[in-house]
Amino acid sequence: MTIRAPLCRSDCISIVLPTYNEAANVKLMIPLLSKILSSRGIIHEIVVVDDDSPDGTAEVAKALSVEYPVKVIVRRGVRGLASAVIRGFKETSCSYVVVMDADLQHPPHVVPRIFNALLRGCDIVVASRYARGGGVEGWGKLRLVESRAATSLAYMLIRESRRTTDPMSGFFGCRKEAVVVKGAARGFKILLEILHANPQAKVCDVPYLFRARMHGKSKLGLNTILDYLAQLVLRAFT
Repeated sequence: MTIRAPLCRSDCISIVLPTYNEAANVKLMIPLLSKILSSRGIIHEIVVVDDDSPDGTAEVAKALSVEYPVKVIVRRGVRGLASAVIRGFKETSCSYVVVMDADLQHPPHVVPRIFNALLRGCDIVVASRYARGGGVEGWGKLRLVESRAATSLAYMLIRESRRTTDPMSGFFGCRKEAVVVKGAARGFKILLEILHANPQAKVCDVPYLFRARMHGKSKLGLNTILDYLAQLVLRAFT
């Protein structure tokens, strides 16, 4: 099944935040993001897709909706980053969408740059750690090697991924009228799915500095790595 989100307002941007146990981060992220966009005159909405977090992430986001343009979707009985992003994509009201983490590893001040690139005609805009001017903060050598190895595997197996310097990025934007999102998308790296499904799309990179998470623990683990490998193999032969 392929989902093409309905076109809505062309003068605004929707930000999709998939969350699980991010209450402390959401409390910081939403006000900061909204204030940055408002200060630049950018009409926006923030769509929080929460996988029924036991730490009260959804409740914190709902409380912030009194002051900020926040929509909260709580999913029960289902988890997963790819499916959360797809659900958020379907719930957005703007023609331009940015997907990012809620833990402030993806700096909110980069969102206006992504939006500007979309307005200039890019169909998919990747916030890249590896484009000139980008980088990572607080990573050891092993983490850097692992990230580069994962990127090399993507380049080898999925040719559509070669259009960006950072196909592993979880921070990206797209123009809804120009891309389709497959409803059967799986895995942790939803950008790979979108690149694979849209070989015709114009892809642009925007450099950024990947920062250390503010609160909580990373979701990266052995299951995530195995799921990524399965995702690569599946898409390489479909």
